[in-house]
Amino acid sequence: MSTTQRAVAFGLAAALIQAIMLIAFAWPAANIKPRELPIAVTGPQAAAVSQQLAAHDADAFDIRTVADESAARDAIANRDVYGAIVTGGQPLVLVASAASPAVAQQLSAIAQQLSGTPAPAVQDVVAADPDDPRGSGFGAMVLPLALSGIAAGVLLTLLIPSIPARGIGLTTFAIAGGLLSMSIISGWLSLLPGSYLTLAAIAGLVSFTVAGTVVGLAAAIGRAGIGLAAITIVLIGNPFSAATSAPELLPRPWGTIGQLLPPGAAASLLRSVAFFDGAKAGGPLTVLLVWAVAAVALLGIGIVRSRPAAATVDLREPVPAAAG
Repeated sequence: MSTTQRAVAFGLAAALIQAIMLIAFAWPAANIKPRELPIAVTGPQAAAVSQQLAAHDADAFDIRTVADESAARDAIANRDVYGAIVTGGQPLVLVASAASPAVAQQLSAIAQQLSGTPAPAVQDVVAADPDDPRGSGFGAMVLPLALSGIAAGVLLTLLIPSIPARGIGLTTFAIAGGLLSMSIISGWLSLLPGSYLTLAAIAGLVSFTVAGTVVGLAAAIGRAGIGLAAITIVLIGNPFSAATSAPELLPRPWGTIGQLLPPGAAASLLRSVAFFDGAKAGGPLTVLLVWAVAAVALLGIGIVRSRPAAATVDLREPVPAAAG
């Protein structure tokens, strides 16, 4: 293949990658709507409201009837539901912008249409950080965490020849990255409330997971592992992380798949720890730990593969020559 032919081929390949990235990032954003979104209803008109919601869109909501307003608030605080409609007198809409500002806005709008009143009362039970009321800062921090992890993994792979030394660099990056990133996010920008050290530990785990996936795959299968890790985490994991929306707002099954990848698990874990006292933190924490353990295992495979084959030693005693 001539130089000109290679140039054309690379240009076409780059255009194809661009098209795939546009689909991956724009398609989920253009198709956001409730898909079995869990919400609670309570009060004398709970059954009627449930019927109205089902008639509005049969697949939009997973409607759960609870005993009273207190139970509805508990369900929101425990991350069992995203919001609630309390009937009886003037309708009351309970939302949790910390769980998803997009869902909070949609629930308020839908409840207003159902109630027939111009402005139903809306209470934000678990509010987003006052310095980030629309959650835009929270959503924007997930991609840099992923990209910096990819960059760290690539640099460690290309510049550090020893696989055990890459593991040391990976651990150093995770500790320093977690502490520094949360000093910016939680300290300077004040986007996340809660314990700094706890949040830094989560950020460090995310950094280790993402960079470790790159380093581990590259160690186990070669440099093709860098591309595989980048595609999985950036091209699939980030647009389907639901960091700016909610998994139940994304096209199926991508909302669920996104929660099984590091960016989605990171967003859910940070939300649970920062705003909900750790409610529903077990699932995303388990996902990140599984990815971290897999990264360590891949590094181990790489170490085994890189060892030179031991020289075969013939231990048999020589047979003495016959006397002539």
